[in-house]
Amino acid sequence: MIEQRISDAVGKAVRSVRPIETRGYAMAFHAIAEFHDGSTAFVKAGAEEITSEFLREELRFYLAVQAPFMPRLLGYDDGDPPLLVLEDLTVARWPPPWDAPAIEQVRAALAELWSTPPPAWVPPIAEEREWLLGGWAAIEGDPGPFLSLGLCSSEWLDDALPVLRRAAETAPIEGDSLLHLDVRSDNLCLTDRGAVLVDWNLIHLGNPDLDLAAWAPSLHLEGGPAPEETLSGAPGLAAALAGFFSARAGLPPPPTAPDVRRFQLAQARIALPWACRELDLEWDP
Repeated sequence: MIEQRISDAVGKAVRSVRPIETRGYAMAFHAIAEFHDGSTAFVKAGAEEITSEFLREELRFYLAVQAPFMPRLLGYDDGDPPLLVLEDLTVARWPPPWDAPAIEQVRAALAELWSTPPPAWVPPIAEEREWLLGGWAAIEGDPGPFLSLGLCSSEWLDDALPVLRRAAETAPIEGDSLLHLDVRSDNLCLTDRGAVLVDWNLIHLGNPDLDLAAWAPSLHLEGGPAPEETLSGAPGLAAALAGFFSARAGLPPPPTAPDVRRFQLAQARIALPWACRELDLEWDP
């Protein structure tokens, strides 16, 4: 019973558990637990194999690192499925809308993250080079799903693809900084102590600019600045992100994240022109 598992995890009696919807794309279980002492907590549990694995990776990080830019871990149950009990941040401000102070809060939190000593087991992002930088190679191998999006003509793709692929595959991703790798508005909120990032299952070591490049398209999509204002002079990273979204947006949706392709397409619509501006490629959709 979920109430008993939560109670055992935090060591106090649960009054109620209220399932809630979140803006994320994975189909995990999310709820607000209220305890008999009047306090509340955010609860997340695995819904199937992949979300359970995500939660185990996240729990490993929570047990190794505690920082103001993270929710406080109140308790956990590493059974099957795993369950995390975290600080309730529902009263925090969850952008959008965006304004300059909110963006600066996120930048400050990211700077603190990047300077945090990483656990020894955090893998380097170079191990995920093909996953992260291989989008244009995948499109070259099978352009059909990408062209079905209607973002450009096949003639434009033939001309631009070699430049985009070369730039993406030589993007500077290596580094020693601790990266979140999934910075976007549904994974962050603004609190009295600054910006707090959630969902820590993708952490790697790499170039801090990669977190900014990953954030830039969704930030602009929600009314924030153009991507090059978030990260300037980054043709390789812009091309990599454009390829990442463009190669996936036309594929069938995964059963565990049925809405993610729509969001990837929206980001591709921003990232692709950004990459073209950075690479001096003609953009004429």
